[in-house]
Amino acid sequence: MSTLKNSYSKRKTGVSLVCVILTGVILNILGTKMNAAFGLPLYLDNVGTVLTAMLGGYIPCITVGFLSNIINGFSDSYSIYYCIISVLIAVAAVLFAEKMRKLEIKSIILAVLSFAFLGGVVGSGLTWLINGLSFGEGYATDAAAAINRVIPMGYFLSNILSNFLIDIVDKAIVTAVALIIFKLIPHKLINYLHTSNWYYFTILEKIDGHNRKRLSLRMKTALVIAISITLVTSAAIGISITQYHKATISEYTEKGRYAAKVIAKEIDGDKITEYLEKGSKAEGYKDIEELLTNVIDITPEIKYAYVYRIEEDGTHVVFDIDTADIKGNDAGEVIRYDASIEKYKNDFLAGKEIPSDITNGQDGWLLSVYEPVADSSGKVQCYIGIDLEMNRLRSEEFSFLAKVISLFLGFLIVIHTYAVWMAELHIVNPINSIARVSRYSGYDTPEAREKWLRLLDKLDIRTGDEIETLYEDYKQSAYNTVRYIEETQRKSEQLTKMQNGLILVLADMVESRDKRTGDHVFKTAAYTEIILRQMQKEGIYSDKLSEEFITEVVNSAPLHDVGKITVSDVILNKTGKLTDEEFRIMQSHTTEGGKIIEKAMAIVDEDTGYLNEAKNLALYHHEKWNGKGYPTGLSGEEIPLSARIIAVADVFDALVSRRSYKEPFSIDKALEIIKKDAGSHFDPYIVQAFLDAEEEIRRVAMLDLEL
Repeated sequence: MSTLKNSYSKRKTGVSLVCVILTGVILNILGTKMNAAFGLPLYLDNVGTVLTAMLGGYIPCITVGFLSNIINGFSDSYSIYYCIISVLIAVAAVLFAEKMRKLEIKSIILAVLSFAFLGGVVGSGLTWLINGLSFGEGYATDAAAAINRVIPMGYFLSNILSNFLIDIVDKAIVTAVALIIFKLIPHKLINYLHTSNWYYFTILEKIDGHNRKRLSLRMKTALVIAISITLVTSAAIGISITQYHKATISEYTEKGRYAAKVIAKEIDGDKITEYLEKGSKAEGYKDIEELLTNVIDITPEIKYAYVYRIEEDGTHVVFDIDTADIKGNDAGEVIRYDASIEKYKNDFLAGKEIPSDITNGQDGWLLSVYEPVADSSGKVQCYIGIDLEMNRLRSEEFSFLAKVISLFLGFLIVIHTYAVWMAELHIVNPINSIARVSRYSGYDTPEAREKWLRLLDKLDIRTGDEIETLYEDYKQSAYNTVRYIEETQRKSEQLTKMQNGLILVLADMVESRDKRTGDHVFKTAAYTEIILRQMQKEGIYSDKLSEEFITEVVNSAPLHDVGKITVSDVILNKTGKLTDEEFRIMQSHTTEGGKIIEKAMAIVDEDTGYLNEAKNLALYHHEKWNGKGYPTGLSGEEIPLSARIIAVADVFDALVSRRSYKEPFSIDKALEIIKKDAGSHFDPYIVQAFLDAEEEIRRVAMLDLEL
């Protein structure tokens, strides 16, 4: 009977929540349609949001604000990008809801100003970004122009002010209408809605005395959800803007190449010398010049169009079209190489295909595209150059970024609100109720146990998931507490003995050898992970750097010198130079290490990447890029990637660390040695990643030095 009653209550609560949301959304959409029908210079799209705030609190109010913009987006796509504004207004409306219900005039005025700030100031700022740093056209822009004539304050501020003033009127009307509707709603219905579990949900938690010094489960849940959503959102935004940038660059490049190819079809490569000598007097010269001019005129992105012959003595101008800000050079004139041509000078001189190039110099931010023009014999006589202005890309990217961020933030707040609410309803509250019973109960006496079980029975948690299972198991555990404690203590003692035994064995192995070895292996592992992460960031060997590979290499790094267990302490800790025989024995630690790992692999039932990488590290960490290392003389990419990485980490640590046979080098000197040996001892790509991560490398090295 209790379960049926709870189920009915949940369905009834769900229906009421949906009804409140639908009512709010309908009012918002009706306000928008009415405003459009009468052509008012307002919006009237938040009546339902403000009303829902007074009726139902955060959950329905935020949903109404979000859904209203999504639905309006079907008729006006730009409405979707203002979800974040509507959601923020919803949050503000709930904050003022209680005092607005009581008709406190000061609070109502403050609420209207807050709504107007979010809609007029923040919203118009968003409009400015979405429109590519422009407010567009409309009554707000006209009002801004009028304000600017009276009080000169510039384009941006005048538009912000005009939107804010218009929004004050809009939000005052919206709030007044919402209050009137609220007062017409029966008190019985309002009281019913105010007893729903979603009404009491708050974004900010009130910290009680018990939780004052620590984060509550609710707050931890909210933080985990917020951080997770934020990370996913940030990644999505970053990926989106990166892909957008690449796609736009590609589009600009294609436009430039298309224009260059059109021009190339019209230029006779056999006449280039004549054009250089006679200029505009040459037959057909003016036709080509006109074509270049037309290309600039019909393509807004193209800023400059020219035709150059690249010689050893400089750039020989064939065609150079005048623009509004720069006069072109005359035919036959020889000018210096610009930055883009200088970069590919040899390719130009060889008549090769030239890749597109982006420069940012005195002529502006330009993307340059070059198309070769060959004569009848196939020899390249000149290059057509097309420079596309990239400033437009910046404004487009601002617009795209503003749209993506605003849309994602709207989704983030809504998803976070619902996620926290559901977590609180189905996880936090049930767990907290169990915790409260446990906190004020005990099991040391029969009376305490009886009270404990009675309180647990009264909870009657019916979540239908693991929480309910936890609750049932927890009740059952009350009957078996003593047995469980005894068993736990016994197992705990066994684990403690095993742990202490392992620690003693490992400590004995380390202390019986070189006392610096322990430091070395852990430092080397730290440097290895830094290099791997930097390589991953820079896309070096990206086809091999899977997360699984990185984990395996980092975890197996401490085993790279495991073969030294077979080397005599006399040789291992010798202060002077090793003899040839001693050095040969020292070198054997690589092959011996490989054998040790092979034995471990033979014991394990199945092959593991961890042990494979441990074997690679032990065997090959002294191989050199130029093939002059040991034990097998591998070179280049024949050496396993993991071994090439740890080789850099191993040598660097050896350089900056004190050894029985040497004093430590300075970090700067060690970095210089690593850089110098790139391409001979070390893989140059790995060295580059190592040097790029210098700040982290120094941090680890300095920490070790302090130790």
